[in-house]
Amino acid sequence: MVANEELIKIAKEVSYNAYCPYSKFPVGACALFESGKYYVGCNIENSSYGLSLCAERNAISTAIANGETSKLLKIAIYSPMSSECFPCGACRQWIQEFSKGYNVEIILENDDKGISLYYINDILPYSFKLI
Repeated sequence: MVANEELIKIAKEVSYNAYCPYSKFPVGACALFESGKYYVGCNIENSSYGLSLCAERNAISTAIANGETSKLLKIAIYSPMSSECFPCGACRQWIQEFSKGYNVEIILENDDKGISLYYINDILPYSFKLI
């Protein structure tokens, strides 16, 4: 299994690929699935702001597009603009959707350049579920 420190390092590296000319707030994400595979994403903005794509949803979309069917176990999120760069509400719901009931670890870099761990059930306690 890929270590949390490695996942945040990968998220950091991919954050440099972000397309964020409007917010100037680059974000990178690295999503680890039960299959052992990980997928990366960065935020991609659009002049029509609602069409922008967050790094977390980009990473999860990449996983799905590549045929990933196992559950999401961990996701590392990094921005050079903010320590503990938490996922937005939409991304929290996406993380919950692809967790398949697992309490996904949210890995963030803190002020001391160390790792802070949170869990999706704690940061999204009343997620929308069909069943």
